[in-house]
Amino acid sequence: MILTLTPNPSLDRTYELPDLERGAVLRSAGDRVDPGGKGVNVSRAVAAAGGRTVAVVPLGGPEGALLARLLEEHGIEVAGVPVAESTRVNVTLVEPDGTLTKVNAAGPQIERAAAEAMLEAVRARSADAEWIACCGSLPRGPGPEWYAEVVDRTHRGGGRIALDTSGAALTAALGKRPDVVKPNAAELSEAVGRPLATVGDAVKAAEELRGRGARAVLASLGADGQLLLDETGTYFGTAAQVVARSDVGAGDASLAGFLAAGGQGPAALAAAVANGTAAVQLPGSAMPGPADLDPALVTTTTDIPVDRALGQPT
Repeated sequence: MILTLTPNPSLDRTYELPDLERGAVLRSAGDRVDPGGKGVNVSRAVAAAGGRTVAVVPLGGPEGALLARLLEEHGIEVAGVPVAESTRVNVTLVEPDGTLTKVNAAGPQIERAAAEAMLEAVRARSADAEWIACCGSLPRGPGPEWYAEVVDRTHRGGGRIALDTSGAALTAALGKRPDVVKPNAAELSEAVGRPLATVGDAVKAAEELRGRGARAVLASLGADGQLLLDETGTYFGTAAQVVARSDVGAGDASLAGFLAAGGQGPAALAAAVANGTAAVQLPGSAMPGPADLDPALVTTTTDIPVDRALGQPT
């Protein structure tokens, strides 16, 4: 079982538009609503693969009730924590060439009692969890040290934790030695305070995060591939080029695949790349199932292309 904690979940509404014109009345060619938030997406990907997952989420208002119902319809066990303000609604506009325009709401204020209730829900439901995935931005209320407290309590309870966040929350948690951190290229650059021009720069930045406490770093470099640095070695994974439909939730699908495959070594990295590659070919924030995966597209190696420029055609 993989337990996820998403302190700022959402309802994600996606509209596919023939064209995005400011100031016009636009008619959608297709639309959908999905339960959203990074940890929620990890749970959705685990459930889509046939695994068991529990989602710890704050729920407020009719939006929160709909979020809980959608999660249950996806086969996800919901550990909801009531909050006073409504769960946020995010909107994504998708153009035919794959360009995304996103409007993300701030989300509800989380009071101290609700923040503590989320920590208690994680403790109460994590006894049989192989991994706890703590994902996404912090809502209004908890300070950046809150994720550090989640990591600390997880380890005191004997569990393993993967942390997918950024900024001050990531920095504060590193000293508690999260088992895996999962930054993208921009978040990795922010964490070390310098630009990353090449894959080699990304490797050095990931090594720095390990030196600051992270036991493993799974770094998504977008179309350039993914890096894994853990106690078994340094690995680089890529996939053959595919036609991307939406990259919303692709990183979350990657993390789900990585954890479900054991969360260590090149086989887990290959699963991460395969799941992320499958996710970008699906609409909105749809999560891939086994039928969507094509492991033949994926290559992993210890021969790191350190001189390859990031953001350039591969």
